Amino acid sequence: VSDFCFSSLPLSPAPWERQTSQQQQLLFVLFLSMYLATVLGNLLILLAISTDSHLHIPMSFFLCNLSFIDICFSSTTVPKMLANHILRKQTIPFSRCLTQMYFVFTFMDMDNFLLAVMAYDHFVAMTRQLCALLVTGSWVIANLDMLLHTLLMA
Repeated sequence: VSDFCFSSLPLSPAPWERQTSQQQQLLFVLFLSMYLATVLGNLLILLAISTDSHLHIPMSFFLCNLSFIDICFSSTTVPKMLANHILRKQTIPFSRCLTQMYFVFTFMDMDNFLLAVMAYDHFVAMTRQLCALLVTGSWVIANLDMLLHTLLMA
């Protein structure tokens, strides 16, 4: 298999369907606006926490990491989908699919690990060194986990 074909969100409708270019533009604008809102909202969180010295506490450190991961997670698939939508391209090479799958699942794992660490921090007062260690450990475990799964798929 060299390429995968997208079957959802058809770019060129079948003859029996009546999907107009206006509907295609609406979908594009909808996904673009959701993506921009996600990225801008998370950037504002990062900016607010980094500029206010009162927010330099462990929970804010976790929120910064969570915002960064959410930006990365949404930037993994949406820009490619929007580009394919504009170019009316409905295929993706196998290597790009594996790469995209690796990053999507890595950031999904990181979200889960980070939320678990945040819940742990809620009940136990952690030092900054322990926070940094747990976040670094989450990154390492998520990347190793997804590297294993991606290599098994290749």
